[in-house]
Amino acid sequence: MDEKIKILLAEDDTNLGMLLKEYLRAKGFDTILCEDGDAAYEAFLNQPFDLCIFDVMMPKRDGFTLAKDVRQINSEIPIIFLTAKNMKEDVLEGFKIGADDYMSKPFSMEELLLRIEAVLRRSTGLKPEDEQEVFKIGKLTFNSKKQTLFDGEEEQKLTTKESELLKLLCLNVNKVLERNYALKNIWADDNYFNARSMDVYITKLRKHLKKDPSVEIINVHGKGYKLIL
Repeated sequence: MDEKIKILLAEDDTNLGMLLKEYLRAKGFDTILCEDGDAAYEAFLNQPFDLCIFDVMMPKRDGFTLAKDVRQINSEIPIIFLTAKNMKEDVLEGFKIGADDYMSKPFSMEELLLRIEAVLRRSTGLKPEDEQEVFKIGKLTFNSKKQTLFDGEEEQKLTTKESELLKLLCLNVNKVLERNYALKNIWADDNYFNARSMDVYITKLRKHLKKDPSVEIINVHGKGYKLIL
């Protein structure tokens, strides 16, 4: 993406806030962290944002009040609520205000990322960079929409799972593709059987990519895989 998607994060738990901010920045989002509702509202008034993530329980101005105030200024901006409470009334209150999504603590960073991407796709037409369809992998050309791999002479048809997995690897080229992220993105669950299934697909992709010896998919122990170009 040319311009980074900008996130306003309001979280009064300092440790969690810093953790979320660093994670989102590492994933390519320009993230501003505020530790209370008033500071977040001030930040919102002074600069443009594409998405808000608000903790519900915050000092000075709680997440719901903050969301109502933000929506007075921008009725379209997507808002995701974070809460330590899993009470039905809170969830209903959040959706009444117009929450786009709701996450109960504790949650995984990977799940939050998936929710953010889904909310962005649904909202203002802002698209994460995964909308790219054609990728150059060494001397090979991969078309994720057509699910084909072309080596200049022969076109090979990939299965849907092979194509989805190769696309994630391409979007994270020369970076680690986290196992849990890939599993939740493609299989929707990171259980043992799906993890074994993914290993099988990685082996299949390695065979497909053999036509260019300079390209490889390596295992990163305890983390995931990396497509090296």
